[in-house]
Amino acid sequence: MFLVGLFSWWYGGGWRARLGAMARRFEATTDFFSITLLLQTLFAPFRQISAGQASGSLGTQARAFVDRTISRLIGAVARIGMIIIGSIAIIFQTIIGLCMLLIWPIIPLLPVVGVVMAIIGWVPSW
Repeated sequence: MFLVGLFSWWYGGGWRARLGAMARRFEATTDFFSITLLLQTLFAPFRQISAGQASGSLGTQARAFVDRTISRLIGAVARIGMIIIGSIAIIFQTIIGLCMLLIWPIIPLLPVVGVVMAIIGWVPSW
């Protein structure tokens, strides 16, 4: 009875729990990197407080324009870097999660395989 309960949980509720945990990790990672927000604000100024709209001479306005442009370029480079790192993390996490889901049904069979291999006398050649 114990084995029946164990296998029914492993191939039923356990698999669903594993899928739910994978979905929660994926959601936490996408929230951490917030790629959609980074894409929406890709060319927004990067941590710029003082260089807003400038009024005054043409030189002052040109300096403010250059400051804003440089700040936007720095922001775009930083955000693109975070988008790339976040995408790599999400892809890596998805691959690992799918591998775990594919391996999950095989794990209960491994003790049986080990016993059979011990009975036939298989020894690893390391």
